[in-house]
Formats: sequence, structure tokens, C-alpha cells
Amino acid sequence: MSFLYFLEGLRNPVLDFLFSVITLCGEETVFMAVGMILFWCVDKYQGYYLLSVGFIGTVTNQFLKMVCRVPRPWVKDPSFTIVESAREAATGYSFPSGHTQTSVGLFGGLALENRNKILRTVAIILCVLVPLSRMYLGVHTPLDVLVSTGIALLLIFALSPLFKRAAKSPKVMYAILFSMTGLMVAYLCFICFFRFPESVYLPENVGNLVSAQKNGFTLMGCILGLLVVYTVDLKWTKFDTRATLWGQLIKAVGGLLLVLAAKELLRFPLDAILPKDSWARLLRYFLIVIVGGVLWPMTFRYFSHIGKKTEVKNDVI
Repeated sequence: MSFLYFLEGLRNPVLDFLFSVITLCGEETVFMAVGMILFWCVDKYQGYYLLSVGFIGTVTNQFLKMVCRVPRPWVKDPSFTIVESAREAATGYSFPSGHTQTSVGLFGGLALENRNKILRTVAIILCVLVPLSRMYLGVHTPLDVLVSTGIALLLIFALSPLFKRAAKSPKVMYAILFSMTGLMVAYLCFICFFRFPESVYLPENVGNLVSAQKNGFTLMGCILGLLVVYTVDLKWTKFDTRATLWGQLIKAVGGLLLVLAAKELLRFPLDAILPKDSWARLLRYFLIVIVGGVLWPMTFRYFSHIGKKTEVKNDVI
């Protein structure tokens, strides 16, 4: 706590705002958006790689949270204060840090897989600043962020060679995806059927368990969706990530808007049809992945040549 108190003494409105913005880079929305854009516009296997690092990291993170059940810093020490704007997103147990896990996995993976010096520099800086922001805001301890950083680095270095092999071998890719599915089944069995200590089921704590279960069903839907996406693209779609600049912009912006629309439009009908929220989440996120990974890429051939005709006409004139 001594380091957190040191950072607390440095707080001012400018730094509060700056670190509140930086910490957003660790949100799952940013991770999903970057992963999907890479999948659509840059390299499919780099997209699979970063999404898998995020999914496996999140499962590991949620498992450790429920096993260790470490309270947040301000709960352990009531005299410690946090930046209030960070409180809403700081739900659940403290150890390890989910934002750190997500950001280091995403930006560390980008730095490892890309040779562009500017991109690598920005990515490495964010790998440092996002974990620092979690401590500056007062929502995590140094141990929380260090363990998450270690897990994320282990995953990005361990999975990178596997996905390079997977790009050349469907058997390797299926082995990875089925292993991830098995990991999720094991996690769901643990989180749904394990009998935790009575304190976990108290009204003030049971939300942590509910959140861990929801995240598990969400991730299961995403991973099952990836299995379908990979199979469809391997056998039928085989879309090309290359396109003109305008084509890439349409693919990225249009795809993100479509996925967000699917996320919201599917919520209410599925909640009404399925008796349990958990199964509704699983099916909803499965369908979201199908929309983004199967249906949207089927339109790419119409965007890949946008801008080329204009360039040709200008050359003729």
C-alpha cells in the first residue's frame, strides 16, 4: 500500500483526467475492436492470435479472482482514497488486474507481431501506462498488475509460435480452438458447481460470483463462434484482408457498427426466449461473432476495389 499512497500524493486534476483516459485502453471494448479490425483488414491469424490471448487471459484472470478473492485496496484500507471516476469500472475482486491483463496482452502482442517502429513504441508505452493507471487511480495494487502483466507476457510469447504454425496447418488451428473450448468448459464447471466459502454468497459479495459466471458464458459463446468462423472461412469464404484505403475504412467502421448493432438488437429477444440469462449471453455472443466473422466478410469483395476506378479515370484524364 505504500506505493499506492505515494501515487495518491501525486494526484491532481490533470493527471486524474490523463490516467482516466489511458485506463480505457484496457477495456474489453478496445480489445475486441482492435482484434476484429486486424482480422478484417490486416491479417486473419494475427486477429485470431490476439483474440485468443485475450480470451485465455480473461479466463485465467477470472479463475484467479474467484480462487484468491482479494478485496480492492480501499476495502482493505478504508483510509485510502481512489479517483472516484474509476470506481464504476472497478467491480469485483482486485487480484489480478483485468485491465492490465487485457492491455498487456493486446498491445504486447501487437508489439511482438509488428515491425513498424512507431506502432511498436506506442504499444510498449501503453503496456506500461495502463497498468500504472490502475495503480494511480487506486483500484489495484502493484501485485495485482505485476501478476497480470506476467500472465499476459507468458501468453503472447507462448501462443505466437503456435499461431504461426496454425496459419499453415488447419490441424494446429483446430487443436488450439478445441483446447480453448475445453478450458472454457472446465472454467464453467468450476464457477457454476464449486462450493465457495459462505462469504462469497453474502449480498455484498455475490455479485462477484455472478459476474464471473456471466463472463464465462460470454467467453464460451465467443470461442464457439470462433470455431464456426474459422471453419466457414477455411472451406468457403476465404476472404482477402487486402483492399483500398476506402475499402478498409468501410470494412472497419461498418463492421464495428454492425457488431454493436447485433449486440444490442439480440439482447432483448434472447433474454425473452431463454429462461436463464447465462445461456442467453452464450447464444448472443456466439451470434455476434458469427455476424462479425462470417456474415460481414461475405461483403468484402464489394469493398476491395472501391477507389480503384477513380484512380484509373484520373490517370486517363
